[in-house]
Amino acid sequence: MTACRIRVRGLVQGVGFRPYVWRLARELGVDGWVRNDAEGVEIEARAGAEPLKAFLERLPREAPRLARIDAVETEAVAAGVAGAGFAILESGAGAGAVATAIGPDAALCPDCMADLFDPAGRRWRYAFTTCTHCGPRYTVSRGVPYDRARTSLAAFPLCPPCAREYADPADRRFHAETTACPDCGPRLSLLDAAGRTLSGEPIAETLKLLQAGRIVALKGLGGFHLACDARNGAAVAELRRRKQREEKPFAVMALNPASLVRFARVGEAEAALLESREAPIVLCPKADSELPGVAPGLAWLGAMVPATPLHLLLWHEAAGRPAGTAWLAAPHEFLLVMTSANPHGEPLVTGNDEALERLSGIADAFLAHDREIVVRCDDSVVRATETGPALIRRARGYTPVPVPLAEDGPAVLAFGAYLKNTACVLKGRQAFLSQHIGGLDNAAAIGFLEETVAHLLDILDVEPAAVAHDLHPDFPSTRLAAAFAAERGIPALAVGHHHAHIAAVCAEHGVDGPVLGLALDGVGLGTDGGLWGGELLRVEGARSERLGHLAPLLLPGGDRAAREPWRMAASALFACGRQGDIANFTARRYPGRDGGRLALMLERGFNCPTTSSLGRLFDAAAGLLGLRAEARYEGQAAMELEGLAAGHGSAAPLPDGVGRTGSIPDFARLLSFLADCDDAAFGAAVFHATVAAGLAEWAIGMAEETGIGTVACAGGCAMNAVLIADLQGRLAKRGLTLLEARRAPPNDGGLALGQGWVARRMFEETN
Repeated sequence: MTACRIRVRGLVQGVGFRPYVWRLARELGVDGWVRNDAEGVEIEARAGAEPLKAFLERLPREAPRLARIDAVETEAVAAGVAGAGFAILESGAGAGAVATAIGPDAALCPDCMADLFDPAGRRWRYAFTTCTHCGPRYTVSRGVPYDRARTSLAAFPLCPPCAREYADPADRRFHAETTACPDCGPRLSLLDAAGRTLSGEPIAETLKLLQAGRIVALKGLGGFHLACDARNGAAVAELRRRKQREEKPFAVMALNPASLVRFARVGEAEAALLESREAPIVLCPKADSELPGVAPGLAWLGAMVPATPLHLLLWHEAAGRPAGTAWLAAPHEFLLVMTSANPHGEPLVTGNDEALERLSGIADAFLAHDREIVVRCDDSVVRATETGPALIRRARGYTPVPVPLAEDGPAVLAFGAYLKNTACVLKGRQAFLSQHIGGLDNAAAIGFLEETVAHLLDILDVEPAAVAHDLHPDFPSTRLAAAFAAERGIPALAVGHHHAHIAAVCAEHGVDGPVLGLALDGVGLGTDGGLWGGELLRVEGARSERLGHLAPLLLPGGDRAAREPWRMAASALFACGRQGDIANFTARRYPGRDGGRLALMLERGFNCPTTSSLGRLFDAAAGLLGLRAEARYEGQAAMELEGLAAGHGSAAPLPDGVGRTGSIPDFARLLSFLADCDDAAFGAAVFHATVAAGLAEWAIGMAEETGIGTVACAGGCAMNAVLIADLQGRLAKRGLTLLEARRAPPNDGGLALGQGWVARRMFEETN
């Protein structure tokens, strides 16, 4: 007999890890015990040399579906006596407070699918089927430790059969806190617009409504969705009218990747993401057939598959209630628009009464249930790239999985920015980025940020030593951070917007040394009070130095220029020295717009602040190519420009398309070319190629000057797949490493991670 003590760190509590260890030990004839403690899972294993070796090899390799193992540490101990068996122990005395991690919500597992569609089983067509390998976690949790009493399942006492499963280590529902069945668990109800219960089986009646072109609010894991038949153009148009969402794309839900082939090109990477345990919305290139009104003007379709039994049952009903799971692999024509139920840009609707009130006039009916959503959490959005999945919106399925950090340090709370807001808590060697909160342009959204911060601090049992926020003094997040810090007597540390963007990439890659940072963004406040957004920085921990920036453009009309690309087109012509062409150009591309008045504003500098923003350069290019006069949602013009470039394919950069004055790249010649280009797709491709070439040469030149060989790229424009793929290839050919955001979005959705990472270093340097 040999023996060892094993420490397993990571997300290993509340995911079925102890019964997994118990079963593995029994299979291999290993004696000992397993228990949770404050640091993760502790195991003592005793066996012969070969069984023990097999146990240690298989332990991380065959871990449960939802486990994430960060480290396995072993040390030899006294062997003891053989034949004692293997036990699951309660946490030992003196082990400290058990910090049971709360995992993310996870898509339905294959075993639960089999239960769901077994006509002879207890959970046949039960909309809340779950086990330790799947189902809600974060969105039903009130606090730690993670147990049923601290979830919204506390209101549903287990029936005797469910209690037996819960207590049996050999059962996959052993200590599955969300265990339920039709006899003891939550129940569905279908309500009309007035809140009256409709007769009939809720799933069957909901399907009838959807097939009849009605709009139904469905209660999901982190909030309600608004759903309609995606193939019914009139229903999609009515949803847009009622939700006041003119052109912003909708996502669609299909049974499986095979059901999307007419409308989207789903490669292996996209299919793997769709069917992953996170089950995000995945951006897929559009195929030949178009779904009218779903994602107008874009080259990508946001697609998802059912992540919950409730959603999956709609397809089961549409398929005629087949027994077994074989039908799940076949393509199915039923396709739903599935969009977040958050009217007027407010936070996601979660409660039944709240839904009836806030979605009044939007939804015709409500498929609700009596399991409370404790934490609102939107769908995540991901894009597959050649270098791996890229998060665009991080929420359900990913939150609250921490980003591992290279170093330990004091606890820090970061409040994020104004748009695409998230909060972040740094605790030890982990950073916990909150779910997507959104723009802080209304009181409800600001309240959601406060609510999220309080919940994060509670479940992590953290009292921060410092608070981080954006440089902008008028952001609601800045004011909340200042009030939080003052109330607790801790420092509130301002972090530059673009410094934080680059720092977020450094944090997730564990890079503490100097990097060159390409901050490619819309607009953020710079350290000089200017409107930055196309910056080359030298970043090293708490220090950031601006090495250069893009040639500035004027913003005629201030903030209006960000919403009206035709204004940025006029600004571009002015920057090219072609102010005399503005009136004629505007009359040709945008009849009815007053180009002459805008030219006069630019000449006089009236209400025309300057910006170095790459995002506004994209708007200028879209405006010059005549794509649109006004953007109906943030980033629309740039997204359409990217879609045109992707559809066209590669193009050569414009010869001499990039000028340079010192450390300031100037794309004036490129902009002048676009003004005279009548092939928008070709112009978009040339624009992307020229900008990528210009950015690459800019970074390469600075790398040679500074001796820094690593480039970190972040900001909203770093989500542009065409631009970043070209940039990455050009830098690689010159021996430079490009670091990209992967565990957090590169846009403002990841900003809080960078804020916290920088603020921790600032705090350590002064304390």
